[in-house]
Amino acid sequence: MKKYENVRESDYEYLIPADEYLASGVHIGTQIKTREMKKFIYRVRNDGLYVLDIQKTDERIRMAAKMLSKYPPDRILAVSARQYGQKPAKMFARAIGASAVVDRFIPGTLTNPALKNYMEPDIVLVTDPAIDTQAVTEASNVGIPVIALCDTNNSISDVDLVIPTNNKGRKALALIYWLLTKQTLKEMGKDEFPYTVEDFEADL
Repeated sequence: MKKYENVRESDYEYLIPADEYLASGVHIGTQIKTREMKKFIYRVRNDGLYVLDIQKTDERIRMAAKMLSKYPPDRILAVSARQYGQKPAKMFARAIGASAVVDRFIPGTLTNPALKNYMEPDIVLVTDPAIDTQAVTEASNVGIPVIALCDTNNSISDVDLVIPTNNKGRKALALIYWLLTKQTLKEMGKDEFPYTVEDFEADL
């Protein structure tokens, strides 16, 4: 296996080979580090970019899948205003039987029963809590747990479960959503999974 500085020598078994995480750029953070995300950071590069710990990413995907599998699929909502997260979020929803709101999240979607698009999910998954802030705030206000893909620069005050990852890259988002979908279905007792990572990748 090619040696990367941020892969620890350990007996930890990843969901996929560590190199595949690294090839997709899941570990590449930003030049900003929030206090809450510090525990998920492995090191800082010479160019000032913070690097996420892929073992913690892997562990959190497993935790999120376990959490999601406890809910009826049709009561799960995936949200993504970020362009490269929209196709992965829709594929996640389609594969497990959940709902997805991509592009614009209309204020009141989770809090105003008078709205035509009003929804009452039991759990919400967001691509970036900074961009999907309306969904996170509304879910928090009505007591709906939130799972969020969080980069090194994210504030996580209203997030119940963090999945540390590059939440901006096209390939990184495809891989994280693909793994989360696959692992959630596995936790639900469904082993059939006909999708490839490429199926989850947003078009350029």
